[in-house]
Amino acid sequence: MPRRQGSALLIALLVGTAALAALVAFTGSLLFTEPRAKAAVAAAGPQGVARTPAAPARSTGLWLATWAAAPVLGATDPEQGPDPSLRTIRNVVHTSIGGDAARITLSNLFGTHPLLVDRVTVNAVPVTFRNAAYVTIAAGGQIVSDPVVVPVAADADLVVTLRTPTARGPVTVHPNSHQTSFTEGPRGTTESTTDWRYLTAVDVRGRTATGTLVAFGDSLTAGSGSTTDTNSRWPDVLADRLAGRYAVVNQGIGGNRILLSGVGPRGLDRFDRDVLAVTGVKTVVIALGINDIQAFPQERDPARITDALRTLTERAHARGLRVIGATLMPYEGQGNWTPARNAVRAHVNEAIRAGGVFDEVLDFDRAVQDPSRPSRLLPAYDSGDHLHLNDAGYHRLGTLTDIASLLRAEPSSDAL
Repeated sequence: MPRRQGSALLIALLVGTAALAALVAFTGSLLFTEPRAKAAVAAAGPQGVARTPAAPARSTGLWLATWAAAPVLGATDPEQGPDPSLRTIRNVVHTSIGGDAARITLSNLFGTHPLLVDRVTVNAVPVTFRNAAYVTIAAGGQIVSDPVVVPVAADADLVVTLRTPTARGPVTVHPNSHQTSFTEGPRGTTESTTDWRYLTAVDVRGRTATGTLVAFGDSLTAGSGSTTDTNSRWPDVLADRLAGRYAVVNQGIGGNRILLSGVGPRGLDRFDRDVLAVTGVKTVVIALGINDIQAFPQERDPARITDALRTLTERAHARGLRVIGATLMPYEGQGNWTPARNAVRAHVNEAIRAGGVFDEVLDFDRAVQDPSRPSRLLPAYDSGDHLHLNDAGYHRLGTLTDIASLLRAEPSSDAL
């Protein structure tokens, strides 16, 4: 399914489930006050009360991540006030590969209370957790669902719906997704949002793709400046070129740095969770460092950045991953630019191009710079802020990866 046809699936799902959602919201307000909801989960026990007939039988196939989003922060729900209870959340995500079964990861990383989720579906098919219809996720924890048989198409929108009858927050979110999702409150009021809530990964079981590539970066990987709901980030473009033969997941966080935490944990701290723990990962593209240079407090020593990048490469090699690294793109004209900071960027890029930092190099810098003034973005690729790219710029980055080299990677061993 072409990516721009994904909205048709979304509309069909929303229309088809609207009445059910309203009924669940109403009855839930009667049945699932916090004490009763906790009692229901306790009474269900570890095996729960609702086995799903969709649980797949043992069969051959590879489990790979088709989509992921790094948890960034704990937030008071901006759409419907400080109380996120009795909330139906419809996270809309875009797949890179397809399969015949799926499983999801829910995170309460930034929550300060246990998170009760009492209804979860993938494209309207019920999902269970250890055969239970309910699950409670500890503060700071996460959980992976049981596999569920549901057809998942490559390059298509997927709707993961969940209900939080007693949640007290903060809500674990990935903001600024450049994808429209929806929340529905207890009175049936629906709001659109560009935050993904609680959902951090979707894995699929298939027989075509051979591995997963993780794009690990900042806003230039997350897609700041791209057009919402068009899936125009450079990892999306790469996934289109791979046409379902290799999974691509985007673990970019806008504002993220490699050396200092701020917007999300720093790259050095989140690498294990957001790269090494991704299902079926074989390759990682690292595109981090520009915020260490341009955002306060600025890093003045390029060696500290390149040493950190080498550290990530070493950790990836210890797990048998191939590491591709990107040079840092120009940003003259943006408010924080100075000649001295540009010199730091140039030194980092020289070290990357010289080798010894990554296995392979994607020269993002040269691909999008203005040849007449290399410290600036080419105007045709500039989103307007002189730091982030527009759709054309991200498309250019997405064309740089060698597809044949990726497809020669060994298949994942995470098979059923």
